[in-house]
Amino acid sequence: MLQSKIFQNERQKPTNALPPTAKADLRQSKKEFKPQADDVATRAYFSFVNQGSLPGHDVQHWLEAEAQLLVEHNLIQSHGLRA
Repeated sequence: MLQSKIFQNERQKPTNALPPTAKADLRQSKKEFKPQADDVATRAYFSFVNQGSLPGHDVQHWLEAEAQLLVEHNLIQSHGLRA
């Protein structure tokens, strides 16, 4: 009899447990966004072309493109939209 009560208690869910969808949302919000390399490369290339195709600024174009994509992602997330 004691053994059956123990097994019953193990099957019960805690009353303060979050529903499965809420748990999934929490996991997504903690995940850090990192832009895809292809997206960064495309944006960096257009920045390179728009600034006169001058050599020697590839790292600067890459970092600016990455920063722009992060800002865009954060704006989308802050307005409750999903990309």
